[in-house]
Amino acid sequence: MSESSVLWEEIVGPGASWSHVLKRGTKLRITDLEGGANVGALFYNFECPVERYNMPDTLKAQHIARLTTGYVLYSDMGRILCSIVEDTVGWHDPLGGCSNRALADAKYGEARYQEHRNEYHKNGRDSFLVELGKWGLGPRDLIANVNFFSRVDVAADGAMTFRAANSPAGSYVELRAEMNTLAILNTCQHPLDPNRQYAPKPVLLSIRRSAAPGPDDACRVSRPENGRGFILTERYFL
Repeated sequence: MSESSVLWEEIVGPGASWSHVLKRGTKLRITDLEGGANVGALFYNFECPVERYNMPDTLKAQHIARLTTGYVLYSDMGRILCSIVEDTVGWHDPLGGCSNRALADAKYGEARYQEHRNEYHKNGRDSFLVELGKWGLGPRDLIANVNFFSRVDVAADGAMTFRAANSPAGSYVELRAEMNTLAILNTCQHPLDPNRQYAPKPVLLSIRRSAAPGPDDACRVSRPENGRGFILTERYFL
């Protein structure tokens, strides 16, 4: 990624939250600076937030249980919010959900703002709600989230196992916005991470312009369903 092409760049600290409207025709690169990061993410159609990321449709349309290069994030209207155009990790978790206050207190111990100020223990659900509130959204708008940089393996009996050390330092994933997409992120630890120490990691966010996907785009042709998803998305912007 050329430095001259970067429109915006910032570090999101450990346990912090972030939101932004990714404009159609831009890319967001998320870089795991130290290794072992987790980035919980929600996605909405900015113009009409009742249209939002749909985890079941994303997985069943592409016959997958993980996210990596060539896959897309579907909305509940069959359109494509974002495409994963670059990825050095190879596995991002769409199944594990997010932590809440009760889980964080039980795992890490209670650490409230009143005593610990900005070092208090954050959790994924509350962090999502903080950012959603900035856009007029709330608890009823919470949906299943993506966990970038984390891997969860699912056994035949349905048991879910967190895979440690999935993302080395410097790993990144790049999302191309196919719609004007409201992205809500936080860097809280994965709810299935067995580490009982509160130790969220920072990430670097970089936004740059992106060319429109062509007819041979890897995300478009990876599945026949994706081709139809791109057509629905492009028709939306006519």
